[in-house]
Amino acid sequence: MSEHVVCGADELDDGDHLVVELEGREIGVFRVEGEFLAYTNWCAHQGGPVCEGSLAGTTEATLDPETGEYDLDWVKEDRVLRCPWHAWEFDALTGDCLHSDQYRLVEHEARVEDGDLVVSL
Repeated sequence: MSEHVVCGADELDDGDHLVVELEGREIGVFRVEGEFLAYTNWCAHQGGPVCEGSLAGTTEATLDPETGEYDLDWVKEDRVLRCPWHAWEFDALTGDCLHSDQYRLVEHEARVEDGDLVVSL
């Protein structure tokens, strides 16, 4: 396992992210709800540059099966990563795909060490 200093930890505010090249691979580095996260910049859907997408929220529907009525709620504000190619959505805190339990982002360890953000590959 190799370790790479990506930037100073104070250079990323909540909701910020950047894409860096480490060992010939593009890695997206995020700060979400105070946590630092790192993912391979590759979408499981069709190989799109998922980490170049936006962080936002998403809609969630709840259905009342008796009446057929439904409500839409805006949830997970500033923690849903949306791939710019086909809008597949991933929870940036967990790496889980919101559309299918079969897919998730490829995660790498990200931590703060002596004020620097370090990513392990």
